[in-house]
Amino acid sequence: MLVSMLHSLVFSHMFQMPLPILEKLARPVIVYLVLVVLLRIFGKRELAQLNPFDLVVLLSLSNTVQNAIIGDDNSVTGGIIGAFGLLAINWLVVRVLFRSRKLTRVLEGRTTILVRNGQIDERALSRESLTREELLDVIHRQGFEDFRQVHRCELEPNGTFYVEAFDPSAADRHHAELLARLDALTREVAALRAEPI
Repeated sequence: MLVSMLHSLVFSHMFQMPLPILEKLARPVIVYLVLVVLLRIFGKRELAQLNPFDLVVLLSLSNTVQNAIIGDDNSVTGGIIGAFGLLAINWLVVRVLFRSRKLTRVLEGRTTILVRNGQIDERALSRESLTREELLDVIHRQGFEDFRQVHRCELEPNGTFYVEAFDPSAADRHHAELLARLDALTREVAALRAEPI
């Protein structure tokens, strides 16, 4: 009798939700949409995680909104419904953005060119709240020593950096040489096959 009561109590706490299903679905959707808007407002820098402060903000953000998503519900069922709500709204947003380039630009923003022909765009750096030192760190991680070696550096809407060199890298030059040799060999083989025996 005691075992069956304990068993019943455990399962009722695990699966019985104190909140209505509609609220459990609405909470993660609202938090998701608000976070998307806030990340858009505060810029791509938050996504780029350039310094420890940005990382702390992103790590704390999930803990901050946790109670807003789950409310007073710690049940397994509530967690599953909340997870479903988050995945469903993300799926819907991705589908809508896939079909609408204009809406994608509005929500995600545009690429910001930070370096063009070795020259830093100070206004773009200021707009993205980046310092020269942070940008220099980015290009160092890409294998460049200073800005003069960079033809173009862009901050993408998803927070990643695209860095393009003036000169092709040694690997690119080697690859181009190999392709040229293969083309020459292909022409020679074709010429040998065309000769009468």
